[in-house]
Amino acid sequence: QVQLVESGGGLVQAGGSLRLSCAASRSISSLDVMGWYRQAPGKQRELVATITSGGSTNYADSVKGRFTISRDNAKNTVYLQMNSLKPEDTGVYYCKTRWYTYSAGWIDYWGQGTQVTVSS
Repeated sequence: QVQLVESGGGLVQAGGSLRLSCAASRSISSLDVMGWYRQAPGKQRELVATITSGGSTNYADSVKGRFTISRDNAKNTVYLQMNSLKPEDTGVYYCKTRWYTYSAGWIDYWGQGTQVTVSS
């Protein structure tokens, strides 16, 4: 079982910055990949960024150059630094990882989400 708790969301003006945090209940070194997703009302949840245990990162085209995903293994925390925010970035941001069990295979785990609102 993996528990994830997001924090850091809020209301910012366009062009501003926020840093989201995702605290995991176990060592993130034991998790092969962690990611950030977001979902706007009436829209499908979309992948924003991922980071592997080896440090490789991946970003959605819409956030490349503006967002940075990073991790602090000592704190079991993954971050999403969001700069140059746009109204289109508004949505609920979720932290996600996966955990393998021999009985059930890969299982996805999601945080509760944190709201990000960018005003124009």
